[in-house]
Formats: sequence, C-alpha cells, structure tokens
Amino acid sequence: MNAAMRRVFVDPGAPQRDAIQEAAMWIGRGGLIALPTDTLYGLAVDPFRADAVGRVFAAKGRDADRALPLIAAGTDQVVASLGPLSPLAAVLAARFWPGPLTLLVAAPPRLAPDVTGTGTVGVRVPAFEVARAVCAACGHPVTATSANRSGEPATADPDVVERTLGDRLDFLLDAGPTPGGAPSTIVDVTAAEPRLVRAGAIAWDDVIACLNSARP
Repeated sequence: MNAAMRRVFVDPGAPQRDAIQEAAMWIGRGGLIALPTDTLYGLAVDPFRADAVGRVFAAKGRDADRALPLIAAGTDQVVASLGPLSPLAAVLAARFWPGPLTLLVAAPPRLAPDVTGTGTVGVRVPAFEVARAVCAACGHPVTATSANRSGEPATADPDVVERTLGDRLDFLLDAGPTPGGAPSTIVDVTAAEPRLVRAGAIAWDDVIACLNSARP
C-alpha cells in the first residue's frame, strides 16, 4: 500500500468541510482520489488535465480506449463546464438529476483527449451529497469511473478500494459502504432522438415516458 495515501472519513449525511476541501485540493494538484457516489466508489481526477487522466488508466491497468464518465455538482456546473444542454438533455436532467442517469453530451475541446475518444462525454449529477460537494469544491465536474482494477468487480466497500488500489491513490474519501446496486443508465442525447447506451438503475421505459410527457 502507498504509505503516502491518506484515508479520511466523511459523514455521508453531513460531510465535513475540511475533508471535502482536502479531496478537492488533491484533485486540483493533479492527484488521484477515490470517492463515494450514490452507487459505488469511483476514481476522481480533474478531467481537464491529461496527466491526471493518465493516472486513472494506469491505476485501473487498462488502455485509454474507453471514455471516462463525469459527475457534477449540479446542472448549472454541467452547463458552465461542458456547454448548454440540448432540449432533450434538459428534460431528462430536470427529471432524473440528482440520480443514476448518465447523459452523453458533446465534449468540449478543452477536456483531456483520453476522457473521450468519440467526441462525446457522459455526465451525471449523483444523488449523494459527498460526491456533489467535492465537485462543488473543485469548481468543475470530475471523473467517476469505478474504483477497481480492470477485470475486477466494481465495489461499494472502501476497504476493498484501499486493498486493491491503495498503492495508486493519493487520497481515499471514506463514507462507509455506498448503496451499490445497478450502475447508472447511460443515454445518448446528442441526436434528435435518445439512444440507450447502457441499461441501468433507471428503466428505459421511464426515460421514454418522461420525454413523451414533455412533448407538446
């Protein structure tokens, strides 16, 4: 285990400001941290720094051939950092954020190239105060790919994160076991009609029903 890695407990219901600020400090310095979300633990770095993004792939032990999902503090932060949402995306964001719905949107040029290889990036606002607080403290979205080695299962347990990735991490924000369950549903909203990319916690039928109810 990396002796320099810090593990700090944070109250998931009332996160301590100093713990959140330390997490944001590591991210701001190009560090790699693990943080809890409303599903599983994720690896968080600054997605606008190529060096930091490279550490995610090195920690997971995989090639940079898959896009990294992002999480944000709120819809306003998504718009400020990634650009305006399409009408389609705005409807879904208003209904399902905060929550386990990842929207694929157009990626701005200033994102590190390995965050997206397709011109799009997935982003969501998690229904977990700790994760949103870290994004707010950073002032921009952060990555949130699952905190596991490639080929191993994702985990909701911070002890597993430390055991498997502790030698690669700078900081582990420990809020205890996360809720787990299904991963976020991923929906591509870059075209006129939505496209299901990955089934997950939010049923596709609910996504379609939301959009149908918003149509004139």
